[in-house]
Amino acid sequence: MAEHRLGIIMHGVTGRMGTNQHLARSIVAMRNQGGVLLENGDRIVLDPILVGRSEEKLRALAQEYGVVRWTTDLGEALADSRDRLFFDAGTTQMRAGLIERAILAGKDIYTEKPVAENINDALKVASLAQKAGIANGVVQDKLFLPGLIKLRRLRDEGFFGRILAARIDFGYWVFDGFEAPAQRPAWNYQLGQGGGIILDMFCHWRYVLDHTIAPVTGVCCIGRNHIPQRRDDAGESYIADADDGAFAMLELEGNVIAQVASSWTTRVRRDDLVTVQVDGTAGSAVAGLQRCWVQSGAETPRPIWNPDEPQSMTFPDQWREVYASESFDNGFKAQWLLFLRHLYDGAPYIYDLMEGVKGVQLADAALKSWRTRRWVDIGSAVGIA
Repeated sequence: MAEHRLGIIMHGVTGRMGTNQHLARSIVAMRNQGGVLLENGDRIVLDPILVGRSEEKLRALAQEYGVVRWTTDLGEALADSRDRLFFDAGTTQMRAGLIERAILAGKDIYTEKPVAENINDALKVASLAQKAGIANGVVQDKLFLPGLIKLRRLRDEGFFGRILAARIDFGYWVFDGFEAPAQRPAWNYQLGQGGGIILDMFCHWRYVLDHTIAPVTGVCCIGRNHIPQRRDDAGESYIADADDGAFAMLELEGNVIAQVASSWTTRVRRDDLVTVQVDGTAGSAVAGLQRCWVQSGAETPRPIWNPDEPQSMTFPDQWREVYASESFDNGFKAQWLLFLRHLYDGAPYIYDLMEGVKGVQLADAALKSWRTRRWVDIGSAVGIA
């Protein structure tokens, strides 16, 4: 059987997520397993080139993971016809421009989200990709995590009956850099750098809700800038003017209502950094990133409201865990595999740039809702359902 070398231009992988999830746990892991086996028995051999601004970081990263090629010259990398695929995990502010350059250079596209800072730029790159006839995909990693896979299976099996409502709780305390080093880069907290929790996280909530529960049809949101000053990795103080908390109600198809709380200024007392609860007439489920618990109608307790006595029930113990017969691979790697097989086999792949546009559409609507203090419908916009 034949081997197909795939040159991958990997931009922005010196950051934490780009290094860990995309380079180490996806591309390098697949390379170390001998590449990607296709349906016809052929194999994709992965040959990444790392691209970024810091020679020092690129050299160290390439040495650590056994990557032969790296460069600080993106233009040179895009001009090389041997490299077919462009991947970006850099800053949101740069992404649309980088994707456009890669499309014009004739590259297929696989990218992190958000695909752009605003809906117009997002639509532009999606339209360019469609006209160019290139393969394109957007990372929607949470759909490939065990907890969300189990939740989606419950919906498909009819476990919930008629779904009534959902709730997403996300967040943790991100240190401001004064009391302790921050866990996130400074640009996340600066509007001028493409930061803000609404733009960052509502792209996730769109695909999670659309594909796990029901499509989003409307949003009412309020954001907050809780901590207006932070310190960056270099110890320099800066004005953090972006939203670091957002609290929304969303309408979904089927008369379902979803509550979504997103915060980088909250402390965790739940099963995971994000939990998704779905309530239906026949049962409820709560999923984290890895695990999922259910309570059917027959198992639902009958608590008694009595504020004058300590609660006698231990509610978490009344749920049973959902187990799967198979083991799950890293979620980022699983989606990489799906996309690469689509690239060569033509296997079905729905998570394209237009799906990425939908995420930006919801973020735009949430920001508009906050500004105008009203509900905003998620209508159609240039081909967006």
